[in-house]
Amino acid sequence: MWRLLEPLRAEDREAFLALAHRRTFARNEVLCHEGDPADSLHLVERGHLAVHGTLASGAAATFTVLSPGDYFGELALLRADRRRTATVTALEPSRTLAVAGTAFNRLCEHNPGIERVVSTVLADRIDLLSRRLLETMYESLDRRVHRRLLDLADAYGGGDGAVVIPLSQAQLADLVGATRPPVNQVLQRLADRNVVRLSRSRIEVLDPAELRRRSP
Repeated sequence: MWRLLEPLRAEDREAFLALAHRRTFARNEVLCHEGDPADSLHLVERGHLAVHGTLASGAAATFTVLSPGDYFGELALLRADRRRTATVTALEPSRTLAVAGTAFNRLCEHNPGIERVVSTVLADRIDLLSRRLLETMYESLDRRVHRRLLDLADAYGGGDGAVVIPLSQAQLADLVGATRPPVNQVLQRLADRNVVRLSRSRIEVLDPAELRRRSP
């Protein structure tokens, strides 16, 4: 079940999904660029997607990694300028259910509850980004790395067992909001304690419970 649709009545969910078209994307394919005209809302059906943003200076950051059950594009459909607010890239072969913006608008006109749900989840997403900003400003790098690893372990598997995260240390650093060398130092300390195992373009979380203990 997609989290965006959970609060809807069954008939409203069916009406929403009836408008969707499946789209497939190859690894590293860009689904949309920041600033592009927004023409659709996407529900993630398979794979993992990275959401990036850039500053005028050219600096870039990865906001989050989306997994099956997540969604993106709702903010652009509600903005007056109808522009994408981030770039979304497939980290692996992925598939989404895309609902065209025009169809979404017509559905909202006949089912006002859908737009209210989208507004609510949008507020939740803004709250998450605000908390991430506060973490970057005031939390130690160690704790930020631990929390992002837990988020990724949940996205790629969940549970308390070992989870393979097919991301490089540079990609993790981008997600944490730091440079690679200090993030590598944090990861190496975790590896020395057998909390994670490091290899090329992948990080294996061996002990999620220990990570949770280190990131209250």
